[in-house]
Amino acid sequence: MRNPYAPGAGQRPPELAGRDRELGAFDIVLERVSRGRPERSLVLTGLRGVGKTVLLNAMRSAAVRRRWGTGKLEARPDQSLRRPLAAALHLAVRELACRKEDADHVLGVLKSFAMRDDGRAGSAGGRAARVRDRWQPGIDVPSVPGRADSGDIEIDLVELLTDLGGVAADTGRGIAVFIDEMQDIGPDDVSALCAAAHEISQTGLPFVVVGAGLPHLPAVLSASKSYSERLFRYSRIDRLDRAGADQALRAPAVDEGADWSPGALTAMYAATAGYPYFVQAYGKVAWDVAPGSPITEDDVRVAAPEAEGELAVGFFGSRYERATPAEREYLRAMADLGARADDDADAVPTAAIADHLGRKPQSLSPARDALIKKGLVYSGERGRIAFTVPHFGRYLRSHGSD
Repeated sequence: MRNPYAPGAGQRPPELAGRDRELGAFDIVLERVSRGRPERSLVLTGLRGVGKTVLLNAMRSAAVRRRWGTGKLEARPDQSLRRPLAAALHLAVRELACRKEDADHVLGVLKSFAMRDDGRAGSAGGRAARVRDRWQPGIDVPSVPGRADSGDIEIDLVELLTDLGGVAADTGRGIAVFIDEMQDIGPDDVSALCAAAHEISQTGLPFVVVGAGLPHLPAVLSASKSYSERLFRYSRIDRLDRAGADQALRAPAVDEGADWSPGALTAMYAATAGYPYFVQAYGKVAWDVAPGSPITEDDVRVAAPEAEGELAVGFFGSRYERATPAEREYLRAMADLGARADDDADAVPTAAIADHLGRKPQSLSPARDALIKKGLVYSGERGRIAFTVPHFGRYLRSHGSD
């Protein structure tokens, strides 16, 4: 009942270790923007399981403590940005606590933005159109016609964020929108978001975008707008070093009147490689099996099979099950080549995968593209591919052809 460890998707661990630098940098961004100083928006990148969502939520909490208006959304493939972004910004305006007349006007603009169909969601006939017409954003003020409702997402987003930034400036605070899985925003929407953020940064209005996504997110942004490399401050979120991993384990244990032996900490780092999700998963099982304090190296050895079994089902297996037979063949080829390189984190050449399978590279393109869309692999550079999940290659090799 007192087990302090918390493996979960986006669930904050009891000790957010090793992220002080990123949180401190974001505090500076908030303070500078509040003072009208120029500052770039922020993008967090990294593999799955390194704690990007946890850090994104911690940054949002920091903005809330400064009484900023905040909203958060999770991007999804093939979903327009309008409605989820409108919902996030609606919450941000409510949190901002500005004057009622100012809030009513900007909410009216936001309602116009949300209800405008930009024509890119596809057409499934009259019934789908009627469903869109019935949808309401839950904003109880009249819409403001002629503002942020042109149907061109880039024009509309610039107008909307300009109005929002102006209201925030009047309060002496700001607005921050937090976007998880940012790599899944469609090309037109990501281009519009970059253009709007660029326009806002030039005017000095207090509006910040904080995005989180897979390692190829900078390439996605750069492909949409060449100036995105200067528009965002990129922060690579990686596994914890030894000191950070030890802190993530020891601090919660000490709070519960327990501790870890030095040998146990060494064994835990060898098993988890410092990946935050794995640290929590192994830590939870080791706590449960340990008969007393301190938790020992033997306790970690006993806990390892159970922790690995849970990861095989919930972390690795659930992702593998989403792949088709052709996609699984591609994944296994990647795993085999990763074993030869002795590092699953390294990208492997797509040409080497084709050679390994005895196939032409063009014939494997559909499987590769589908795996990218499912978020199982990513391409950080042309002609190379890598897993989005740490230790995924090790999992595939250990589970044969299941």
